[in-house]
Amino acid sequence: MSERKVLNKYYPPDFDPAKIPKLKLPKDRQYVVRLMAPFNMRCKTCGEYIYKGKKFNARKETVQNEVYLGLPIFRFYIKCTRCLAEITFKTDPENTDYTMEHGATRNFQAEKLLEEEEKRMQKEREEEELNNPMKVLENRTKDSKLEMEVLENLQELKELNQRQAHVDFEAMLKQYKEYEEEQKRKEQEEDEEEMKAMLEEAQNRRLLVDSDSDEEPAKSHLKPVAKTKPTDILQEEPQPQSKKLKTESWERSVGKLHSKAQLAGLVAVRKPKPGPALPNGAGNQSTTASTGSFPTGTSSSSSLGLLGAYSDSEDSSSD
Repeated sequence: MSERKVLNKYYPPDFDPAKIPKLKLPKDRQYVVRLMAPFNMRCKTCGEYIYKGKKFNARKETVQNEVYLGLPIFRFYIKCTRCLAEITFKTDPENTDYTMEHGATRNFQAEKLLEEEEKRMQKEREEEELNNPMKVLENRTKDSKLEMEVLENLQELKELNQRQAHVDFEAMLKQYKEYEEEQKRKEQEEDEEEMKAMLEEAQNRRLLVDSDSDEEPAKSHLKPVAKTKPTDILQEEPQPQSKKLKTESWERSVGKLHSKAQLAGLVAVRKPKPGPALPNGAGNQSTTASTGSFPTGTSSSSSLGLLGAYSDSEDSSSD
């Protein structure tokens, strides 16, 4: 393995380098090199964008009859990545850049063109001033006038800044905070008024409901008036509106159980039985018992009280 690392080669004693034939290569010969695109470009054939830094296997050649200060200029050939159209560009040692030659257009070149235009105008001005002293005077007056305008604009800007510097920003912020607090206070007052109105409305509704509920039990707890005739209990008494509604709803859902008109058949009048003749007093008592008429005095009042209690019990059972 040590023989592979030897760098020196053996030359025989009769070796003559002049006898070695020289290769005659053309001056515009091409080499294949690996390079990256030096700028952004767009293919003219298909419109494909080729961005700066994209790698290509390019062919390189030396441009004939073009030299800058003894430096040769090289041309490179690449192919579009989409349509395989040939694109060429070459070196520009004068501006330390590359110039597009064929097959594509260079992008983002406006700034470079502007700089080149400024350089060209500056060069033309220097050439004019070199041979014409009056032109030098005119250019100087123009420059001085332009400088005066720039100074005036600068002074105006300084004055404007000074005006703005006198503005009290703290007072403005304080005024704004006071305005915000006032707005918040107004909103709170409006909310409180709205809450009070809602509470008053709710209280009025409760009072109306309570008054209605108080009137209904007062009507329902009215005691029946003592009736002078015992047969008056058989007549149907007027019911309050709430009771009528309850009974109607009950009868619609369950059915009518009974009514007070049916109580009329429960009381039967006894007919007097024929019997022996009695004294006047006894006869009167028997007739009063049989006909159901009560004698005047305390007995009639007690019987009326019993009948009133009976009617109350019947009303409660019907409810």
